[in-house]
Amino acid sequence: MLASSSPQRRAILERLGVPFTVRPARVPELARGEPARVAAANALRKARAARRAGVWEVVIGCDTIVALGGAIHGKPTGERAARATLEKLSGATHEVVSGLAVLLEGEERTAVARTAVTFRALDEALLDWYLATGEWRGRAGAYAIQGAGAALVRAVQGDYENVVGLPLATLLDIYPELLRS
Repeated sequence: MLASSSPQRRAILERLGVPFTVRPARVPELARGEPARVAAANALRKARAARRAGVWEVVIGCDTIVALGGAIHGKPTGERAARATLEKLSGATHEVVSGLAVLLEGEERTAVARTAVTFRALDEALLDWYLATGEWRGRAGAYAIQGAGAALVRAVQGDYENVVGLPLATLLDIYPELLRS
């Protein structure tokens, strides 16, 4: 069971042919603190909130955040906030940090994945173009690398799927049984 309504996370699991159900967890997300700790805590909170009492099922929780210089850049509240975030990321290398939690019967497995993403220098025309796509809505760091946001990126060092929203390599590290279900 996936404790997320993210279409990107669903698409990654669907590509693998993994059977799963979706049960989005509605929990307040932490937004302050050390990025890896925040992402890990949010993932565990989501997984625990989605778990049904007395029912044995595997639950996968994930939280992905964007961090630059230790500061978390969450989902922007509007276009002005999205522009401000993208301007900060412009020409810089930021970190995409995902926390993962897998709940099994009597066991909680957790991990953190980190991917370095370097943005191109973003001029006003590129910023205006990207913001006009509306793709930044609901996206940590105000961009989606799997869409038009790819035009903002110069380089990715690490797990690309982590930047999309589900660090597959790390998930398989802590839950190799995923491909045997």
